[in-house]
Amino acid sequence: MANRNFSLWTYFMERGAEIRPSLAYQGGDVREWQPRLLTKVQELLGDFPPSVPLEAETIWKVEENGLIKEKIVFNSEPFASIPALVIRGAELSVDRKHPGLLCLHGHGPFGKDSVAGVRSTQAHRDIIQLYNYDYAVQFARQGYITITPDFRNFGERSDGDLYPGRDSCNVHFIRGLLMGINLITLNIWDIMKTMDYFMGRPEVDENRIGAIGLSFGGTMVLHSAGLDSRIKAAGIVCALTTYEEYAIKMGNFCGSQFIPGIYQYADLADLAGLIAPRPLLIENGVFDDGFPIEASLKAQEQLKRIYQAAGAENRLEIDLFEGAHQFSGRKAFSFFEKWL
Repeated sequence: MANRNFSLWTYFMERGAEIRPSLAYQGGDVREWQPRLLTKVQELLGDFPPSVPLEAETIWKVEENGLIKEKIVFNSEPFASIPALVIRGAELSVDRKHPGLLCLHGHGPFGKDSVAGVRSTQAHRDIIQLYNYDYAVQFARQGYITITPDFRNFGERSDGDLYPGRDSCNVHFIRGLLMGINLITLNIWDIMKTMDYFMGRPEVDENRIGAIGLSFGGTMVLHSAGLDSRIKAAGIVCALTTYEEYAIKMGNFCGSQFIPGIYQYADLADLAGLIAPRPLLIENGVFDDGFPIEASLKAQEQLKRIYQAAGAENRLEIDLFEGAHQFSGRKAFSFFEKWL
């Protein structure tokens, strides 16, 4: 009797187990490998939106508890604007330049607010405590100027619960595919435009800008730093894993977080390898049930091979911490102090 299968889940498990990404790093000169993968990544991303003048404006500015926070809005393309929060220590002189840090938020209800330490409700306070989430504030207290934008479909850019019981990222992802538009491409573009704005601030040293993000924010750091060399040092927090584990087996992802078709060519560690030889920090919690540590360790080993081949093993740091899905910070502050 012929072998039959009616399960789509089983189908994808079996197909996924057979995939061997054709452009994954397998040894040799990293400088020759990176352009081949980068070309394929750019091809799969598709066209970025047309650029427009930023037309940035400050909406409000407050000083509290030794910090100055500014609400900024600027345009990224003809059909989209970005709200962001900029934070610096009140004692920082604006007459000289300081290191800057993009602090990117994860997939959650409050977008940039959590990372920027907004505690306006108990729900805001709870999520900050759960994930040690206010790293834009923590870094600002260490002397950095930080900027935290909202990604599309989050924070002020959310349209609310349009599709009850569904992840609206997935609905927008399918809608975008219909139009030949990838959500991750739009969000990468927004990070690039945020960099444009940030580098234009007179108190920010354009040669000392890094990026860090938790979860979805870490995924966006991983992709954006590989494409934009203006990011001089990067921190990927609780996001480095394998596609087979978190996407195919677990389904712990959404339509904002991946490049369509990419797993035919590369895994996440290979994409992170596009950052080499620039400094890179990886944080993974051993009790992170959304990103099982076994898969993260496998991805770390691949990334180590790439950095070693690039002659930059001393620029890759790993914080394997006894925690769950959260910002550790044990090595992050010394890492960015060293490299920025």
